[in-house]
Amino acid sequence: MKFNKWTMGLAAVGVVSLASAARADETKLSQVNTAISNTTLSGYVDTSAMWQLGSQHGNPYNPQTGSYLPEPQYTPGYVHGDGFNLDAVDITLDKPMDESPWASGYHVELMTGPDSVGDGYVRQAYLALRTPIGNSGIDWKVGVFDTIIGYESSSDPLNPNFTRSYGWALEPTTHTGILGTYKVNDMISISAGVANSRNGNASNGSTSGGYGPYETQKAYMGSFTFTAPDGAGFMKGATLSLGAINADNGSAGTSGAGYTSLYAGATIPTPITALKVGAAFDFLDNHNQYAGYGGGGDTSAWNIGLYANYQINDKASINVRGEYLNDNGSGPYNGAPTSYSYYYGYNGMVQNNNAEEVTITAQYQLWANVLSRVEFRWDHAEHGKPFDYTQSNYYGEYAPAHDNAFLLAVNLIYQF
Repeated sequence: MKFNKWTMGLAAVGVVSLASAARADETKLSQVNTAISNTTLSGYVDTSAMWQLGSQHGNPYNPQTGSYLPEPQYTPGYVHGDGFNLDAVDITLDKPMDESPWASGYHVELMTGPDSVGDGYVRQAYLALRTPIGNSGIDWKVGVFDTIIGYESSSDPLNPNFTRSYGWALEPTTHTGILGTYKVNDMISISAGVANSRNGNASNGSTSGGYGPYETQKAYMGSFTFTAPDGAGFMKGATLSLGAINADNGSAGTSGAGYTSLYAGATIPTPITALKVGAAFDFLDNHNQYAGYGGGGDTSAWNIGLYANYQINDKASINVRGEYLNDNGSGPYNGAPTSYSYYYGYNGMVQNNNAEEVTITAQYQLWANVLSRVEFRWDHAEHGKPFDYTQSNYYGEYAPAHDNAFLLAVNLIYQF
């Protein structure tokens, strides 16, 4: 065994023996090996090629899901135009909790790329802790964690489609705080938590972008999940989830500003073994959004999404999504005039809007560990022309040109 000069010096004057030093080093190495032995490394690399059909020019200021949506708009099509893209790279270190009453672990997930979510490069980073209560226990997350509501995930491979939904754009993405989950039984689990509420951003309860939290401004959240038991026949495994988040983002000049998010979602098997269906409802109410601009009214939006998955075989499946969005307000969703309020409000264009989208995704595992998708998406706005900034107005500014948007995409994701 190789010793450092300090240890050799102590051994020379009889303070320590080399044998004891060797045993100490072996003990430290054993402790390190024990600490990391159950840690797993995983992640994915997400790439795509996109073609916006028709006369659209794929301008990067044109979100595929519509410029009338509130933030966040981190969806494929928003930061990309026609061509080839690196969407996201995700690397995860995870040590899950064991079954012991006072178990502990951690989860660190780093994400980068134009479609990444979270604060900087950190998508999630939390301690996992358990507190025993009765025959069960509360599982805690302390740190940065994914939001508790939503049908779709911030992890690209977990979603049924390549592009994300309108509903996902209405929801917060991550939170910085503490979340507790209690499993009442095999059918019912409940979660509750408190997190920082970012001043000036109505749709993310985390802190990022240089905005710090105020001590009294917090986001409070809770959710309920029911899972159908084995005796439910073909409905076995069906889930119903309900969730709510309320955040106070108020500051000087915008007192009372904040947001409330409500969510309901279900995934349901059918008598046809290969077919599963799902539904999701999202409601976002932004409180007092115009307070700093001489107003003070609320803005809101709600969305209904329907999903269907048909599993052809172990490698192939078809996923279909349809949505209807009702946007009841425009303007500074982000606490300041955005491109949406600028083009739609100040230039006299349509502010409120309704929209629909249909997405069809064919998925196949052609290579080992690689998720392959081909997707077609159609978006339609009922009022105005929110898509594709290709026309110039009187002031020489770009303005939208279409009320329909069409997208054809190929998506390849390697998972490890």
